[in-house]
Amino acid sequence: MKYAIIVIDMLEDFFQEGRLREHRSNLVAHTNELTAFARQHNIPVIWVRQEFKADLSDAFLAMRKHHHLVTIENTKGCQILKELHRESGDYEVIKKRYSAFFRTNLDMLLTKLNINALIICGVNTHACVRMAAIDAYQRDYEVILATDCIDSYDKEHHSVSLKYLTREIASGKTNQEILRDSP
Repeated sequence: MKYAIIVIDMLEDFFQEGRLREHRSNLVAHTNELTAFARQHNIPVIWVRQEFKADLSDAFLAMRKHHHLVTIENTKGCQILKELHRESGDYEVIKKRYSAFFRTNLDMLLTKLNINALIICGVNTHACVRMAAIDAYQRDYEVILATDCIDSYDKEHHSVSLKYLTREIASGKTNQEILRDSP
């Protein structure tokens, strides 16, 4: 198996309040641990982030309907959390919908890197993480959900989504299990 780490939407706007704000330091620490491990083992790290124009012309329908301004380009809100350790050899993918695969260059990048297995982490479990995992599964990637590095602003949706995804679509593993099993 040739793995890549996909880190989804660890963005300032999502960590301003509530559950994600409370879990920020823990999620950051675990994500930094996982990405450091990846780099030590020559596993590519791909940062996926959502970003929209201020006029929402490229946003999805619900955002446009409710004029929901979140992760707007050229704002702090669409930036990856400053505490996360990024390196020049890492990759970045900009997305406009929940799935990291939808109308992005992710498929092409994974093909170029000869990847056939993904370790997915980030937020929000019930939306962007879930869609990326399902789309990866539909493309025949082996999928691991890095459970120490995944969360949602909604605890119930987080739990239900992890339960659903780990039935057949993905295996859920803690960082300790991932590091021990060394993909």
